[in-house]
Amino acid sequence: MYKIVFFDIDGTLVNEEKEVPVSTIQAIHQLKEQGIEPVIATGRAPYFIKPLAEQLGIDSYVCLNGGYAVYRGEPLYRRIMAKSSIEALVNLAAKHKHSLVFEGEHAYFTDTEDHPFVIGAVSSLKVDLPAYDPHFWKTNDVYQIFLHCEDGDEQLYEELQKEFKLIRWHQQAMDVLPAGGSKAQGIAAMLELLGLKPEDAVAFGDGLNDMEMLDFVGFGIAMGNSHKDLLPYADHVTTHVDDEGIRNGLVTAGLL
Repeated sequence: MYKIVFFDIDGTLVNEEKEVPVSTIQAIHQLKEQGIEPVIATGRAPYFIKPLAEQLGIDSYVCLNGGYAVYRGEPLYRRIMAKSSIEALVNLAAKHKHSLVFEGEHAYFTDTEDHPFVIGAVSSLKVDLPAYDPHFWKTNDVYQIFLHCEDGDEQLYEELQKEFKLIRWHQQAMDVLPAGGSKAQGIAAMLELLGLKPEDAVAFGDGLNDMEMLDFVGFGIAMGNSHKDLLPYADHVTTHVDDEGIRNGLVTAGLL
């Protein structure tokens, strides 16, 4: 039997309205009753997920696309971006007049005030907008960066491909991770702490940043509403997030 389950948030635990389906709440409660650990695994920062984690009674999470992991309230893994790499990105983004948002452990800040792309993309997450501090990255640890640009502008950053991985999550925004970064890194650190193997784990996801996670665990489940490019990485495709996708996936995995 699987011993731990990792859940993405957007499009997986929550729907487009950022609401958790009742069937999902019930399914996670049943998991916990059976002694199976539910863990959030998201691209979001820790300060974005607290209300959801409290609602579901989950206190373990892998966030910032694997850059920061916490087990039962205690940090266990950090993947900090190199300042030299950030500086190269800052200079190139400034050249192209693209706005950046720097994500730290406790807060996040933008280098451009009132940029429409920042407002549009971040508002879609239904979280507070970042404060303004273009120099935040110089004196604080940064785990991930939002790069705000139009779809197709990725090519403008090819010279930094050895430094970063770019993952688009919005028409006007991409996650910027260290090269080789993924949710699987934080998950691997947590499994090692718990003395578990990847084959002991299940993971649910729907987006491009879930590829490595689904491929890494013993049983990877893609939501019915997943990006089509994620499907080859999944062992199973469940139903839509609003059609009891989590519950049905857990049933298929033999956990409910």
